Amino acid sequence: MNSKLAPVNNIRTVSDTKRAFCKAYVRPINSVYRRVVEELTVELHLLLVNTDFRYDPIFALGMVTAFEQFMQGYRPESEREPIFNALTQSLELDPNQLRQDASRLLELADRRSAETLTLLTRLESTEAELSELQNLLQSVAGNPKFRYSRLFAIGLFALLQQGDSQAMADDGQRKSMINQVSGALKLPDDKLTKDLDLYRTNLEKVAQARQVMDDILKADRKKREQRATTTSSEEEAPSETPS
Repeated sequence: MNSKLAPVNNIRTVSDTKRAFCKAYVRPINSVYRRVVEELTVELHLLLVNTDFRYDPIFALGMVTAFEQFMQGYRPESEREPIFNALTQSLELDPNQLRQDASRLLELADRRSAETLTLLTRLESTEAELSELQNLLQSVAGNPKFRYSRLFAIGLFALLQQGDSQAMADDGQRKSMINQVSGALKLPDDKLTKDLDLYRTNLEKVAQARQVMDDILKADRKKREQRATTTSSEEEAPSETPS
């Protein structure tokens, strides 16, 4: 995993980043998702201009996961990748590196037990194959100026979920794993738990909004079909001739 991507050196304003995004992606964004993209843009901008921020693959996984989860169901689906590219480029990040680093982390965590992953975060694993991930976690735990972010938390969540989705679906096991992870990596436990709870809640809200929109579109399509059928029937009906 290449984790040498430097933070943004030139301190730009949020407006600069928004203009860069609009220049890179000129099409309108569907209403349900417009706020998602705007809030993610602002959050990322403020994080990247912070002098303590350092890029790492867990952040990359969090960013990719958040985008994919919140933009799920976007139509047309072919526009999701151009939006992601425009977002990352407006922040002076490399979309290809983000996806590659995120994919590599998921590959390392794939089908690992909850016990293995929590031992790994406590830096106690001896699996040679996991040394790459262990070194990454060591760098986080050993950095007193590490800049925690919600996207880093989402990256950790995605990592643990990839390894043991059943454990992460259980409230008790999930809380226990998150508590162990935050302690091992010296992260704020309350903040981590709150951010992940909010993330899961927001995913549900977006899914509900998406369902409402789908229902409205289906109802509108049904009305149009009914009108078309009625119009067609009227045109085909024989006209009455006066007696």
